[in-house]
Amino acid sequence: MRKRSSQVRAALVFVAAAVLGLAGCDAGGSSPAPKGSKAHADRPVPLWNRSPDSIAAVGDSITRGFDACMVLSDCPEVSWATGSDAKVDSLAVRLLGVAGAAERSWNYAVTGARMADLPEQMSQAAARDPQLVTVMVGANDACRASASAMTSPADFRTDFEEALHALRSARPKAQVYVASVPNLKRLWSQGRTNPLGKQVWKLGICPSMLSDADDLTGAAVGRRDQVQQRVLEYNKVLKEVCAKDRRCRFDGGAVYDYRFDTDQLSHWDWFHPSKDGQARLAAIAYRTITAARPEG
Repeated sequence: MRKRSSQVRAALVFVAAAVLGLAGCDAGGSSPAPKGSKAHADRPVPLWNRSPDSIAAVGDSITRGFDACMVLSDCPEVSWATGSDAKVDSLAVRLLGVAGAAERSWNYAVTGARMADLPEQMSQAAARDPQLVTVMVGANDACRASASAMTSPADFRTDFEEALHALRSARPKAQVYVASVPNLKRLWSQGRTNPLGKQVWKLGICPSMLSDADDLTGAAVGRRDQVQQRVLEYNKVLKEVCAKDRRCRFDGGAVYDYRFDTDQLSHWDWFHPSKDGQARLAAIAYRTITAARPEG
């Protein structure tokens, strides 16, 4: 009897194993859907793609590589977002490769652009149907002829919301990377040590922060503090508006917090990023976009 019972149990185990194998059950009791089946098609797609296949950049002079190659000139080939310069290793090159960056990245940033200009740039970017749009804008909203002429936080918010709406209306699944506005006061403190830079500043670069660069009177310090406070308010807006969009990632203030020194500043105007500075911006963007979770 014991021998017969053992034979029966062995036979039942064999049959059960065969049935489970035909059913395709895994160890957890679930059945993996064949590739191409409806169940496979219904499997949720990650909301954030860490390897987008095309990039459009919008923003201002920083994304155009202004003053990185020669004085008062754009140099898009060194752009942190879409540039081709090997020393910069732009975001597009990191994500798409050299050939892919040349074919599937586009730069719609404009030197001097403010947030009010972003909706039009977004519409241009949307026409390319990019998987990722990078945004770096806001410095020129603070860099005005005077502190009183700066864009209000309310208008800044309205224009940014309009820009995202322009993108979402055309490309609801496009991802958006938003860089914080740089720390303009740090750029002033670094650049003011260079006599040539201060002469270039007199041509009209960010006068609200940079004019009378060596003036340390109470009025001048107060003006710079006012500009700096406005930058903080802009970054708060960028963070809050981006947080409402499930396919938007803010850099968590990484660009603002980056401690640019003279190596990362243009040796033409000592304010805009140099090639080295552009490379640092590319690294920040790449880290944010490819992170498993967004910045806190």
